[in-house]
Amino acid sequence: MAVPRLGAWVAHLLLILLSLGSGLDTLEVCPSLDIRSEVAELRRLENCSVVEGHLQILLMFTATGEDFRGLSFPRLTQVTDYLLLFRVYGLESLRDLFPNLAVVRGARLFLGYALVIYEMPHLRDVGLPALGAVLRGAVRVEKNQELCHLSTIDWGLLQPSPGANHIVGNKLREECADVCPGVLGATGQPCARTTFGGHTDYRCWTSSHCQRVCPCPHGLACTAGGECCHSECLGGCSRPEDPRACLACRHLYFQGACHRACPPGTYQHESWRCVTVERCASLRSVPGRASTFGIHEGSCLAQCPPGFTRNSSSIFCHKCEGLCPKECKVGTKTIDSIQVAQDLAGCTHVEGSLIVNLRQGYNLEPELQQSLGLIETITGFLKIKHSFALVSLGFFRNLKLIRGDAMVDGNYTLYVLDNQNLQQLGSWVAAGLTIPVGKIYFAFNPRLCLEHIYRLEEVTGTRGRQNKAEINPRTNGDRAACEARHHNPRDGSARNWAGAEPPLSSRDGVFSPFQNATEHIGPDACGTQSWNLLDVELPLSRTQEPGVTLAPLKPWTQYAVFVRAITLTTAEDSPHQGAQSPIVYLRTLPAAPTVPQDVISTSNSSSHLLVRWKPPTQRNGNITYYLVLWQRLAEDGDLYLNDYCHRGLRLPTSHSDPRFDREDEEPEAETEPGCCPCQHPPPGQVLPPLEAQEASFQKKFENFLPQALGREAEGRGCLLLSPAGEADGIPGKVAWEAASKSSVLLRWLEPPDPNGLILKYEIKYRRLGEEATVLCVSRLRYAKFGGVQLALLPPGNYSARVRATSLAGNGSWTESIAFYVPGPEEEDSGGLHVLLTVTPVGLMLLIILAALGFFYSRKREVGGGVAEAVFPPHDSHLLSVYVPDEWEVPREQISIIRELGQGSFGMVYEGLAQGLEAGEESTPVALKTVNELASPRERIEFLKEASVMKAFKCHHVVRLLGVVSQGQPTLVIMELMTRGDLKSHLRSLRPESENNPGLPRPALGDMIQMAGEIADGMAYLAANKFVHRDLAARNCMVSQDFTVKIGDFGMTRDVYETDYYRKGGKGLLPVRWMAPESLKDGIFTTHSDVWSFGVVLWEIVTLAEQPYQGLSNEQVLKFVMDGGVLEELESCPLQLQELMRRCWQQSPRLRPAFTHILDSIRGELRPSFRLFSFYYSPECRAARGALLPDVNPDSLPTPEEASSGCRPQNGGPGH
Repeated sequence: MAVPRLGAWVAHLLLILLSLGSGLDTLEVCPSLDIRSEVAELRRLENCSVVEGHLQILLMFTATGEDFRGLSFPRLTQVTDYLLLFRVYGLESLRDLFPNLAVVRGARLFLGYALVIYEMPHLRDVGLPALGAVLRGAVRVEKNQELCHLSTIDWGLLQPSPGANHIVGNKLREECADVCPGVLGATGQPCARTTFGGHTDYRCWTSSHCQRVCPCPHGLACTAGGECCHSECLGGCSRPEDPRACLACRHLYFQGACHRACPPGTYQHESWRCVTVERCASLRSVPGRASTFGIHEGSCLAQCPPGFTRNSSSIFCHKCEGLCPKECKVGTKTIDSIQVAQDLAGCTHVEGSLIVNLRQGYNLEPELQQSLGLIETITGFLKIKHSFALVSLGFFRNLKLIRGDAMVDGNYTLYVLDNQNLQQLGSWVAAGLTIPVGKIYFAFNPRLCLEHIYRLEEVTGTRGRQNKAEINPRTNGDRAACEARHHNPRDGSARNWAGAEPPLSSRDGVFSPFQNATEHIGPDACGTQSWNLLDVELPLSRTQEPGVTLAPLKPWTQYAVFVRAITLTTAEDSPHQGAQSPIVYLRTLPAAPTVPQDVISTSNSSSHLLVRWKPPTQRNGNITYYLVLWQRLAEDGDLYLNDYCHRGLRLPTSHSDPRFDREDEEPEAETEPGCCPCQHPPPGQVLPPLEAQEASFQKKFENFLPQALGREAEGRGCLLLSPAGEADGIPGKVAWEAASKSSVLLRWLEPPDPNGLILKYEIKYRRLGEEATVLCVSRLRYAKFGGVQLALLPPGNYSARVRATSLAGNGSWTESIAFYVPGPEEEDSGGLHVLLTVTPVGLMLLIILAALGFFYSRKREVGGGVAEAVFPPHDSHLLSVYVPDEWEVPREQISIIRELGQGSFGMVYEGLAQGLEAGEESTPVALKTVNELASPRERIEFLKEASVMKAFKCHHVVRLLGVVSQGQPTLVIMELMTRGDLKSHLRSLRPESENNPGLPRPALGDMIQMAGEIADGMAYLAANKFVHRDLAARNCMVSQDFTVKIGDFGMTRDVYETDYYRKGGKGLLPVRWMAPESLKDGIFTTHSDVWSFGVVLWEIVTLAEQPYQGLSNEQVLKFVMDGGVLEELESCPLQLQELMRRCWQQSPRLRPAFTHILDSIRGELRPSFRLFSFYYSPECRAARGALLPDVNPDSLPTPEEASSGCRPQNGGPGH
């Protein structure tokens, strides 16, 4: 089999190689990532090659397509667990976001799935052209209303068993234009054809990306040329038969190569890579905590397996002698289900207290023993109450000590209350349970014989600590057949407990839709519980009324509540006294309902939609009305890219939902008298496997939703109206004109309001006396000419008519028009006629053009307007071709050390320049280059931008040191700023940053110092009549000694392209940093630079967060033009907040000059600032009047006299 679409696959693999270097040499491993709400959060993926764990991208409700433009993470090649996308608005494809994602390993799955794409409203295609393997788990693609190109994916090429995939509820195949590259006669080889699911078709991810099909045996990956990779490669490779050239590894990765097993001295970790002992010991399950990783049987595990442990002196797991010690800190933990008990599996030492409250369940002891059976010590108390499902406490089979550091009511270390079926205390007596302090309390355990409790008193050493009221013979064992001797009371008087012993109060509640509840407490005939019990302690003060808050309850639900007060007595013949309130019925407040179910719609005319739905599963109140919102959606413009004249391309059509005609409810089954109708599912009944899986999946996604934000419950969908009968008719008549000797151009108007998009036109024409010919014209071809040219027509009389085809089908034919194609003998006589007609018209046009040219040149001489000067007035020579001058440096004096990164015109390097500075043999410099493929004009622009720097000599502006313009490549020599741009430097100071150099977060003094250095550089530029127009943290540079300088101009735009926005087809604009007058009218002045300076202050305080987070570029544009400014920061020092407020005045003239900014903070700047700043130089005072023209320079404050290190100098490098 040949490799399909070789050219596209070669280009794609070249992109992979450019992004990843040579295979696996450098892998940046990132932990599991949960990216939600903000598109900016995706930047956490910037350097990731492998996500070791899962990748979840979800809940971005305010995102737009513009937010994702230019966003790409080509380094990411594999995810070891699962990839999940859920409700990310604006994202149309993954092809740009993850162009090189090759493997999803599925080590851990999301409910059985390795790839989940769920409810993505704007996703048009999956678009993962590099994806070569989903090693484990199924794929779920569901409820994506615009998603196409699913029928062209062969999942069998990616998965070992794709039968469990769940791909439903997406855009119907009939409504999609699923066409693979090369199918419609385009140049290049078409995509490969395979058979999947009994259907043979071309295989591709999008209309421009084929799915890779390798011609290698045993499922091996291949190179771009179809050569088979090494057997350990997965997802592709750059060289055949080389385990170091793999994009990902089939088995294990170590030091840039793929291995079937870990090399000696290394250990398998997370099923995909090998690590050394040192690396294993450095891993952390939770950042900041001590490592629990251990090595066992050749694997580096997060924890040693059961029965094994590790000590502080060795990372290797060794078998425990007896039980393995495991300490669990729980505080006070309530065990009310098997799932909660499983949290304590393996624990031997519980630091805290346990409350067991298991009201429902069957045969729980084996499960509880597996989870709690290893516990030996509880440092607090053990309380077992209302556990009707327990028969024995034998699951605590190893419990030896309840220490009593905390006690119930300050008295009881062991507290056993109201366990109606409890019969055995298990092996506590045999295990020798010890209770060193506190009492034990047993009450209302009717099936627990007293002899078991008395025996426990002896073993635990608590005999004599408690009185008979605390082990009451009347409420323990009174329903059991116990052979036990009863102690007679020492006196026959009937008396209550002493007042120091508080009685017990219980509050019971049950959900009761009807007011017919009974007071029966305990299991019913089927073993289920109806009432919930809550113990309420009496208040300490007799004057305070008891009370309790019942939670959590369902909204708008009626509950029955009663209170039972119980008083215990020690007299056996005394009646048991108590008190009980009547049943009270209460209803909770309403809340927002859940989402309406099964929203379906259909169209019965060209102007009507019928919408039906089922009520929410949880109404949470009386629903009084539904709010139905609709809007007209733009048609899918991508359909224009397809040529529907090709026979192999199906026209997209719409289909009504077949569910619309079904009955709402199934008829209720008749029931016998006295029997209840079955519910679906009855309480406690297990759902069928498929339904259980669906319910679990839906519940999981409901948990993702931010319920606390109070979002409106919405059900969304889209539907086409029924077509209007004459809407696709072409208005007016078809016009024609002769295009050449044997061709005619036919023109017509498009239907003004068609049924969706017009996909193609058909022209039926015929020569008199001959059969008609039908010509198909695509919408793109029509748009290019406004019609169609009929060429190579024989002479004669013709007729033609046209019809349009839309998403609704064919329109009606136009009226026929007649036209004539002359023969050769007619063309000669017609030539003179044409010449006589055209010549006068041509002469008139020449006269008009000459007059317009003369008028325009006169207007320019007079000076009809003033153009904005981007460069200073004295730099007009820059507009001509660059001429070498005294800044020229011989190429042989320059040597390159290493690559620093990508600049606007080309690569930037660190290098050494010989003899550049007087008295120094070599100077470290930054070398900026222009791309080898750049045009001559781009090279001149590169030198022009660098020449701007020649006029600047200031300590707080990055210096130009020289130019190498002779030969190739052209070099611009700049001062080396070793710590990069300020934006990257600030982000590296975040505590969670992986690139943190170990420096603390900047203090207030550090922030003011940065602000002063930036303001000083801007004051120098303003004094030299230079408007920066793009001041931002990304355009400031940081030197080795942390001095901040204004960077080179125009050199960072490509690197931070997402910080810019193209408005109305113009150039890229940094809208988030621009002043309102610049956005409205394109006015750039020193005042607008001051506004940008305020945004830079905001960046410094937030460590380079994105300004106006949560707003798109268009929203920022409107927000600022409407008078909006950045929000105040809670953690921002008041001094900086006030300075920002002054910089963001709406009136430009009310903003402070840069020198005034320095006036306000100069007392807090470091002494070194006085030595080097422009602000303290003599030149500064002379220029201050120019910075604010309407202020008298003599009235300005004078800085203290000091030497300046930034006086303008003459000459080039070395002077």
